[in-house]
Amino acid sequence: MLEESLQSGSVMLLAWTALALGCLHTVLGPDHYVPFVAMAASEGWSRTRTLVITAVCGLGHVVGSVVIAAVLIVLGTALDGWESSSLASFHELRGDVAAWALMGVGAAYGLWGLRRALRGRAHSHHHHHEGVEHAHEHDHHAGHLHMHGRTVARLTPWVLFTIFVFGPCESLIPLSLASWGLAGLGAFLLVALAFTVSTVLTILVLVALLQAGVKLLPLQTMERWTHALAGVSLVACGAAIHFLGL
Repeated sequence: MLEESLQSGSVMLLAWTALALGCLHTVLGPDHYVPFVAMAASEGWSRTRTLVITAVCGLGHVVGSVVIAAVLIVLGTALDGWESSSLASFHELRGDVAAWALMGVGAAYGLWGLRRALRGRAHSHHHHHEGVEHAHEHDHHAGHLHMHGRTVARLTPWVLFTIFVFGPCESLIPLSLASWGLAGLGAFLLVALAFTVSTVLTILVLVALLQAGVKLLPLQTMERWTHALAGVSLVACGAAIHFLGL
């Protein structure tokens, strides 16, 4: 069946469609790449670390929808019955959970960053020694904030991964069901692979370009506020998903 479909070009058409949709849905969804660029800037991630975290989260994002498509296939759900299935409601709920989670994490991270920026300000102490007055800068909270900063830095990639696993790929499931109905397992795997490769590569390219662009900006004067600004960007991405459907 697969060989006949390949010869007719129908499976390859679905595969090319998957490649195009994987790229398009990524470019149109800033939540796919802005969080990584923002967190890389605020946490000081290297390019390699940023791309590794991005790739893992991107794979988790696609695999979650592939698993749902596989479950639907096992249950015998046809393409025209997908939207009325109980898993369709679950798939939609995943999107809402991911959006609100991104907004919640962004708000918490932004408030923590704001507190860090305000409390991390150094202040002067004046001393008198044998008629000589001098002053030195001191920060009572630097050590405390640094300890919490290390904890946040360790947790951030896992939080992003969890959110991305919950985020659905809306166009992948109908494509997967159509490929299965057309030519079985081989076509299903081909379409899933095409969509995965396209999505992950597009995310990596966008993140790499944006990260390089951010490094060219004169952000030294805003360095203290990078964590707060990163939190704001996460909230904005979550709001775009939930309210604008991006």
